[in-house]
Amino acid sequence: MKKFTVTQLLTAILIVLTGFSLYSCSSDGPDIPPVKLEDVNGNYKGRLITIQGNVKTEKIKDFKVKKDTITFAEFPIQEIVRTVIKDPAKADEAVKTIGKVKYNIKYTSSINTASNVVELSLAPKALEIRIPVDGVLKKTEVALVSKQKGFYVGMDESLRFALVAEKITVDGTVLGSYEAINYNFPFCVKN
Repeated sequence: MKKFTVTQLLTAILIVLTGFSLYSCSSDGPDIPPVKLEDVNGNYKGRLITIQGNVKTEKIKDFKVKKDTITFAEFPIQEIVRTVIKDPAKADEAVKTIGKVKYNIKYTSSINTASNVVELSLAPKALEIRIPVDGVLKKTEVALVSKQKGFYVGMDESLRFALVAEKITVDGTVLGSYEAINYNFPFCVKN
């Protein structure tokens, strides 16, 4: 009969423990539940990056998503007003006079099971604002479009989307020399 030495015994124990540890590591991944269309609904807070030409600003914005609509209680209009009114002091005064502008964006959603995300096809409508310019209210219509789909990522409960103000019409006249305003929401989380 063969005798085991201490070294052989320790080696056998080490091999068994290594096997157990490798087996336990193979099932450590988190269980990620599949995303549902209803998961998108809720209140969000996120970073808004506004880009117009070489000017880039960042703000924190709140909005709600319910069923098939993204609702802003206060849509950012400062860049739009500054495009219509070139004088910064008058533009800031006009923004204060206008106050909060509510804006709704309709969307349709579908689930991308391969990526475990909800894809949002945004259908923004024209934003109408009455901008006071030298005592006269100018009817301003902003054509907002979405050039790409938005996404709700179930893993971190974040929403990402972007809009572009492509055309601004003031009292029926399209502004000619104007750079498009990009509204990017790269990472918005549920409150």
